Amino acid sequence: MSLSDSWAVSAPITTRVSAAEAVFADLRDAIVSGRIAVGEKLPAEAALATRHGVSRSVIREALRSCTALGLTETKTGRGTFVIADRVSGDLDIGNYAARELMEARPHVEVPAAGWAAERHTEEDLQVLLGLAEEMRGEDDQQTWVTLDGQFHTAIARASKNRVFEAIIVDIRGALTRQSETLNLVAHRQQQSNVEHDAIVEGIRSGNYATAAQAMTEHLSAVRGAVESLRG
Repeated sequence: MSLSDSWAVSAPITTRVSAAEAVFADLRDAIVSGRIAVGEKLPAEAALATRHGVSRSVIREALRSCTALGLTETKTGRGTFVIADRVSGDLDIGNYAARELMEARPHVEVPAAGWAAERHTEEDLQVLLGLAEEMRGEDDQQTWVTLDGQFHTAIARASKNRVFEAIIVDIRGALTRQSETLNLVAHRQQQSNVEHDAIVEGIRSGNYATAAQAMTEHLSAVRGAVESLRG
């Protein structure tokens, strides 16, 4: 029996966190501690689901975050392998690196929020208020990150600038992956809700500078969370 097989059949230590957070923390601890060595294949999704008593979708969420942190790599038809025992310098979140997103987003989302404040319709505002309210009451992290993507897209749409909207639509998948990882690792969800509320209030005020500043503060907090993950 390999190290990963023996680890998979042992009972995990449970804590008062979401299912995905618990699975992620268990996997990360096993990798960083060397109980699952670099180069070793992780147990199958079914084995991990049995170990934690969760669905495979929860396992996949945790595995995506391990990959984003540079700890694992999934090879089609072969499984997921440990490739490092410490977090890499940048998150791997699909088509774009987190560094690229952090460099680009302020140039798009800050002015988008500002113009949304000046140009939004009542319908635009109601959409944003509704999304913010849904996120505040949402416990399922996968649903929350989907709403998060919709929220940022709705702001760009409310700016009445189709270039901003097209850019956010293009990077939306990467934004969702990044949010998913930050929620699991840096516990960003509740603070993001507070920051989103401030952005909506800025847009509702009709003042460009107020909305732009709220978005600037949100993106700065996201950048700080990303940078805190680097090993």
